[in-house]
Amino acid sequence: MNEFEILEIINNKLSCNSYLGDDCAFLSDLDLFITQDTLVEDVHFSMYTTSAYLLGRKSVAVNLSDIAASLSIPKYITISLSLPSNVKNNFVEEFYRGVNDICTEYDVKVVGGDITGSDKIVISVCAIGKKNSNFLSSRKFAKKGDYVLTTGFHGSSSAGLYALSNFLYVDEELLAAHLNPVPRLRESSMLLNCLDCNIAVMDSSDGLIDALYKISLSSKHSIEVDINKVPVSDKLIHFSKINSLNYKEFVMWGGEDYELIVCVPENIYLKLDNNIFTCIGKVVNKDIFPCVYLKDGNSKFKINADTLINKSYNHFA
Repeated sequence: MNEFEILEIINNKLSCNSYLGDDCAFLSDLDLFITQDTLVEDVHFSMYTTSAYLLGRKSVAVNLSDIAASLSIPKYITISLSLPSNVKNNFVEEFYRGVNDICTEYDVKVVGGDITGSDKIVISVCAIGKKNSNFLSSRKFAKKGDYVLTTGFHGSSSAGLYALSNFLYVDEELLAAHLNPVPRLRESSMLLNCLDCNIAVMDSSDGLIDALYKISLSSKHSIEVDINKVPVSDKLIHFSKINSLNYKEFVMWGGEDYELIVCVPENIYLKLDNNIFTCIGKVVNKDIFPCVYLKDGNSKFKINADTLINKSYNHFA
């Protein structure tokens, strides 16, 4: 069973599924956005490669990334922490020091949660954001002619993870991308200031191609992107070269970069700083079977659901 199959079951079994589909649900009666992410030891992190402090920061950051994609203002979080009996007090102290530092940076309050026992460390964070515009973001809002933009570098986090998992030397920049990601709230605010319509936005937490395909599927529009236009760190190219790896595999399929993927009409695109928002393609035709067309030089590849199942980030691996 994979993520797509489980989501289909959930959608079919709930009598009301109208709030589902985006990483953040918009509660229109409250003008609030709400999201939840869970990190599981030995699935999403290993205590051999991170610290309690960085784990606390990252647990909050991944949720603030979804808030950034919703174009709302982060306000509150709750944290459910499940711990094995052998975990020491120092872990809890350092974890919440990390939580407190990142919450202070973004003016977010911890307002509750839960603590329970577990065989492994499990962290589940719920984040609440306040609506800050007359316009909304959702995967379904992509439309023909939109420019497809991205922030930051892609592939850095997965390269950092690969290095840690294989005991390889890697530049600190790639390690930081994996262990201490930055939620793109500043960039979200820039987008918000340029809006005159609803737009499609999501983060690349499960990978660049995964995000593009989910926008395509939800909006029922195919998307065409050029892999050679995607911003890539020189450190990633160097790391891949010295280890005989293809850096484009990290760029396309690696997860946990937490960059924003944005689809906007031309008039909004022209208002944005192209040093921060890089154009990598366009939304093309409305489609019964929407997909992502990936250009690489003179080649073009079609990405569909079968490709995603085989190649994208697997939460159950």
